[in-house]
This record gives sequence, C-alpha cells and structure tokens, in this order.
Amino acid sequence: MKAKEELIEIKSYTEEGYQPVIDFNSWRVAVLNYCEELLVENIDKMQKHNQTDEVFVLLKGECTLFLAEGEEKVENIQAQKMEPFKLYNVKKSVWHTHTLSKEAMVLIVENQDTDLSNSPEIDLNQKQQQRLVELSESLS
Repeated sequence: MKAKEELIEIKSYTEEGYQPVIDFNSWRVAVLNYCEELLVENIDKMQKHNQTDEVFVLLKGECTLFLAEGEEKVENIQAQKMEPFKLYNVKKSVWHTHTLSKEAMVLIVENQDTDLSNSPEIDLNQKQQQRLVELSESLS
C-alpha cells in the first residue's frame, strides 16, 4: 500500500552531476552524482557560499571534499575523504570543491536560494590544481 501523494513527495535523481531535488521555503535538498567535470584532474575552480553552510552526506561510492582558507584567494588547500552516512558541514564562506568516484552519490543540503549571485567561484592556478591531485592520491 502506498501513502497518499498529498502526504508525501518522493523524488530521485540518477543522472550525472548536480540536481536540486526538493525545495521547501528556505532549504533545498540536492543530489550530486559523478560527472567528468569533477574528476580530480579536471577541477579548475573552487566555490564558496557567502550566505550559508552546506551539508554533504555520502550515500554510496567515494567522495573527497577539498577545502581552502582565504577570503579573496585560495590558500592552504586541504582534503577530507568522506565516509558513508556521516554529515560534513562545510562552513559559510569556505572555498570548496569535491571529486567523486563513478558510482558515487552525495546528498547535499543548502539554502534554497544558493546560486552564483551569492556563491562566487574562483579559478585555480596550475599549482593549486596539482595540489588537488596530490591530496587525492595521498588519500587513496
């Protein structure tokens, strides 16, 4: 027996990349699946959210979060290998990006109005890109 549709909303997302799945008032739940853009050797920018923290939950596969200090530029890049079903809260205004394995699925919770107007991106230089690769390899 299924619950009435007016009582529950059931959504899924299985395509490549990022997709908001459920929005309600001020919050959003999204899914991030593998995409070539996020292979560690293809990552050429980081982003930060100036109005919200962002929560990541690894549902399957592998994912590494890359985090960096700095206001106007990326400094001191660090890596955090995610474990399934743990909540990783990237704090407001922290530069970050991620790399995923092909079978990975990550749940993301953020403000519903999170977009490029309040989430600047910054290009990484070649040395910073190499740092991501080195960190990723060191965690493998």
